[in-house]
Amino acid sequence: MEKDLSPLLDELPGLVWTALPNGHLDFASLPWCEYSGLGLGELYGEGWQRAIHPEDLPELLKRWRSILSAGEVNAMEARLRRFDGGYHWFTFRVRPLIDASGRIVKWLGLNVDIEDRGRSGRASEGLYRSITDTIPAMVFFMTPAGELESVNQHVLEYAGKTLEELKDWRSGNFVHADDLASVIAAWDRSVTTGEPYDIEQRMRRADGIYRWFHVRGMPRRDVRGNIVRWYMIETDIDDRRRAETLLTGEKHLLEMTAAGSSMSDILAELCRFVEASTDGCYCSVVLLDADGARLEQISAPSLPVGFINSIIGGPVNIESGPCAMAAYLNEQVIAPDLALETRWASHAWCPMAVAHGLRACWSTPILSTMGKVVGVFAIYYDTPQTPTPEQQQLVAQFSHVASIAIERAQSDAKLKQGEARKAAILNAALDCIITIDHEGRVIEFNPAAEQTFGYPRNMIVGRQLADAIIPPAMRRKHRQGMARYIATGETRLIGRRVEMTALRADGSEFPVELAISRIPLEGAPSFTCYLRDITERKQSENELQRSGAFLTEAQRLSRTGSFSWCVPTGEIIWSEQVYRIFELDQAIPVTLDLIGARVHPEDIPLMRDMVARAEAEAEDFEYEHRLLLPDRSVKYLHLVAHATRNRTGQIEYIGAVQDVTKRRLSEEALEEVRSELAHVVRIASLGVLTASIAHEVNQPLSGILTNASTCLRMLAADPPNIDGARETARRTIRDGNRAADVIVRLRALFGKRKLTMDPVDLNEATQEVIALLTNELRRDRVNVRTQLSDELPPVLGDRVQIQQVILNLARNALDAMVDVDTRPRMLVVRTERDTDDGVRLTVQDAGVGFNSMDADRMFDAFFTTKENGMGIGLSVSRSIIESHHGRIWAQPNDGYGASFSFSIPRRLENPDNHEHRINSGPAVGGRT
Repeated sequence: MEKDLSPLLDELPGLVWTALPNGHLDFASLPWCEYSGLGLGELYGEGWQRAIHPEDLPELLKRWRSILSAGEVNAMEARLRRFDGGYHWFTFRVRPLIDASGRIVKWLGLNVDIEDRGRSGRASEGLYRSITDTIPAMVFFMTPAGELESVNQHVLEYAGKTLEELKDWRSGNFVHADDLASVIAAWDRSVTTGEPYDIEQRMRRADGIYRWFHVRGMPRRDVRGNIVRWYMIETDIDDRRRAETLLTGEKHLLEMTAAGSSMSDILAELCRFVEASTDGCYCSVVLLDADGARLEQISAPSLPVGFINSIIGGPVNIESGPCAMAAYLNEQVIAPDLALETRWASHAWCPMAVAHGLRACWSTPILSTMGKVVGVFAIYYDTPQTPTPEQQQLVAQFSHVASIAIERAQSDAKLKQGEARKAAILNAALDCIITIDHEGRVIEFNPAAEQTFGYPRNMIVGRQLADAIIPPAMRRKHRQGMARYIATGETRLIGRRVEMTALRADGSEFPVELAISRIPLEGAPSFTCYLRDITERKQSENELQRSGAFLTEAQRLSRTGSFSWCVPTGEIIWSEQVYRIFELDQAIPVTLDLIGARVHPEDIPLMRDMVARAEAEAEDFEYEHRLLLPDRSVKYLHLVAHATRNRTGQIEYIGAVQDVTKRRLSEEALEEVRSELAHVVRIASLGVLTASIAHEVNQPLSGILTNASTCLRMLAADPPNIDGARETARRTIRDGNRAADVIVRLRALFGKRKLTMDPVDLNEATQEVIALLTNELRRDRVNVRTQLSDELPPVLGDRVQIQQVILNLARNALDAMVDVDTRPRMLVVRTERDTDDGVRLTVQDAGVGFNSMDADRMFDAFFTTKENGMGIGLSVSRSIIESHHGRIWAQPNDGYGASFSFSIPRRLENPDNHEHRINSGPAVGGRT
C-alpha cells in the first residue's frame, strides 16, 4: 500500500512514515530521507533512531513504548537531525490503524517541523483546510462536549459568518427558529448517548434565505471507545423538500377537486398551502367573470377584508391594479415596492394597498388549457420583495394547480347542464341507444330504438335483450359472451364496432352496426349498446362495389388509372391500373423516388420541375412523360391532376394517368408520313413553280431571240432595212417587257397582299396558335405556361398576320430548345399592357439563347445563327409588326434561353385607312 501511495505521501507537507505493530519502521516518505540524509535501508527497523538528538532519544523511546502499549492516538516531540547536521524540533503524531476485529495492524506517523511553531501551525492548518474544503458539502467538527470546533470553507461562504459567530448557533442566528428547539434536543441526545445524529433542518443563507439540509453526525472514537471528535456533514435537500411539499399539497388539492369540493374551498386551501410553503407571504386567487371584463371572486384567507372588497368588481384593464393588468395583458406583473410604484395612480391602488400593510405584489395570470385567462394568482408581502428564480418556479407551479382546480370546478358546473342536454340528446338521437344491466336486462330504450325495433319502451324495459332483438340462432352465443365477461372480464365485442343481424318485433331481420361500451360505475357492470340500421348502407355498399368493379374494368380497358397525392405528407395512393401501367407490385409503397426510378432519364428534369411547381403553387397541372421499364421498353404517359385541399386543409392532388403509348406511336408514324408528304409537296411545288416560270418566260425569250436575228439580217442587207430593223427592235423591247412582267407578277404573288385591320383579342389569338402547336409541343416534350392578362384590351390589326408573328416566335423558341436535355423545356407566353396605351406579347424559352452582340442584327433579313437557318422568319415578323406601327425586340434571360417580345398600339395613327401593303410570307420557325 505504501508503494502505491508513496507519490501522494511524498507531496504532503510533513515527514510521513509507517511502523509495524511492534514499533519497527517499515516505510518512510522521500521528504523523510531527504531531510535526514539517510536512505530507506538505514531508516528501517530501529535505524531511524540515529536521526534523533541524543539528549531526546531516551525520553522519546520511553514515550513511544507507552504509546505502543496503550494503542491510542498520541503525539511526542524530539529534535531531528537534518542532513547538514543541524537539529529542528518536530512533533511526532501517531495513529493506530485498526482492523475489523480491533487488532492494530500498523502505525501511521507524521513528523511536523515545529521549530517555528507559528509557521508550523499555519502549515498544519493549511493541510487540514485543503482536505476539508475539497469536500462538496458543508462540514462541521464538534468537540466531544458538543461545541463547535471548526468548519470548512463552504460553511463560512454559505452562512456569511465567522467561525466565532457560528459557535453561537444555539442562539438562533443560523438555524431556523421553528427548527431550533428540535435541533438542540436531537443534538444533545446524540452527545449524551453517542448515537449518530441525523435530522433535517433549515439553515439561514447569507442573503437571509433559509434552505433545508439533511445533517448527519458521526462520532470518532479512540481505541477505548471514547469519543474524541464529532464529524458533521450537511447536504442541501431544499429542492427535494420543496418538491415533496409541493407534491403533497398538489395531491391534496387535486383530491379535493376530484371529491367535488367547492371552488371557494379549494382556492382557499390553495392560498393557505402557498402561505405555509413560502415564508412571510399572503396569497390570493382572483377569478374573472364569464366575459373576462371584471374581477369577480377572490379567495384570500389571510388578506384584510377591506382590501379584498376594494378589488371585487374592478374592471380588467391596465389601470385598475396589478391583478387587473396581469389579466388584461396575459403576462406576469411584478410590483417590488408599492410605496415607490407609479402605475395604477388613476385608481389610487398603491396607496390603498400600502394602507393595508402591503408593500409588494406579484400577479400571475391563470390560464386554462386552451390558453384563456380565467383568473389571477397573486402573492403579497409586507416588505419590498423581488421574486427569485426559485420563487418564480413556485409561482408557476401554484398557478398551474389553481388552473386545474378552477377548470375542474367550472367543468362540474357544466356537467350538470350536460346531464340535461344528455337526456335531450338521448331522446333526439337518430341511432338506437339501449342500456342493459349485468344480467342482460333492458334498463333504457330510447325513441329511436322504439321506432327501429317496433317495441314501446314500457313493454321492453326489464326484458332480456337477447329475447327481444337478437335472432334465435345467435341468442346462446350472446348469453355465453355475457357470462364469460362477467366471470373473467374477457370480451370480444366491448370497445369494437361490429356488424350483425337484428330482429324486429314483427319477426323481420335486418343488418345493424353495433358498438358496446361499459358504463364506468362502481358495482355490478352495466352496458350501453349503440345500434344503427344499416340496411340502406348495405345496399349502397353493394352498388358501390358494383360501380367499383365497373370502374376497374373501364380503367383496364382504357389504360387509365387514378391516383391521389398529399403534398405535405408525401402519401401517394394508386389504383390497380396505375400499378399495371408502371408494372409494379401493389404491395410496394409508392414514393416519388419509386416513380422517378421508372421515369425515362431524359424526362427526369421535367418530372422534377412538375413536382416543384405542384408543391409550390397548388395549381392544376397536365404533362406527358415517358417510362423506361426494366426490359428497356418505353411507355408514354399522359397525366392530369386537379389541386384541392383535404379535410385537414392540406394540399392534395386528385388525378388520372393514361397509357398513351399506342397513340403516341401512331402520332409519330403519322408525323413521319406528314413530313414525307410535305417533303414531296415541297419538291412538287418547286417543280410546278419551275415549270410555270419556264412557261411564262420561255415565249418572250423566244420572241426576243427571233426578233434579234431578224434585226441583224435587216441591218446586214444592202442597203440596210432601217425601218424593218427599227420595227424588229420594238418587238424585242416588247418581249423583254413581257418577261419582266412575269417576274413582277411572281413577286406580287409571293411577297405582297392587302392588309385588313379589325379589332383583335390578342389572348384569344395566342391560344389559337398554341392549339395549332399542340403536336409539336408534345413531340418535343415542351411544357407551356401561359400568363395572359385578364385586363388586356383588343388591338386593331390583321389577325392572320399577328398570329403569323406569334407562330414564328413560338417555333423559333421550340427550335432553340430542341437540344436541351439537362433541364425542363419550358415555354412561357405572356401578355400584358404596355406603356403609351399599347399591349405587349412575350415568348420566353429555356433554350441555348444568343449572343448579346447579335441583338441588333437579329431581325435583319438572311441573318441566322443556325446551321440550316434561312434568316427569313424574324425579318418577316418585324415587317408585320412595323406595318402595325409597333416594335419587336429580343433579349437574353437572366438564366437560360431568350425572350422575344413585340408591342403594338391599341389603335393606328390613321384608323380610317384599313388597307396597308406589307411584306409577308409563310410562318417560319427557328432561331435566326
